[in-house]
Amino acid sequence: QVQLVESGGGLVQAGGSLRLSCAASGVAFSTYDMGWFRQAPGKEREFVAAIKWSADSTYYKDSVKGRFTISRDNGKNTAFLQMNSLKPEDTAVYYCAAGPSVITSATVPSKYVYWGQGTQVTVSS
Repeated sequence: QVQLVESGGGLVQAGGSLRLSCAASGVAFSTYDMGWFRQAPGKEREFVAAIKWSADSTYYKDSVKGRFTISRDNGKNTAFLQMNSLKPEDTAVYYCAAGPSVITSATVPSKYVYWGQGTQVTVSS
């Protein structure tokens, strides 16, 4: 059974930092591209960042470039999203997702096969 479990969300003041983790089990993690998405209340789920299975390619939503960093540790079956200089508009539920060879369509949610349950990130002003 495939499981993706996010952790690391919480409440932080604007300008602060959080590090999200996504622990995978039951899947050949090192062969899957990983993505992070977020969904704010009343809005559609949107792409945040993605990383190729080999970790040699990364992609970001324009508004998070320079503030967020996606990474992965294939030995620990875990993906990360380091979020710095957080803004109130970053408030959302953050989801990690896994899919085979999705990096060329990384922004498209339907390309991903497995999803986590989400972790809440709230940034206060």
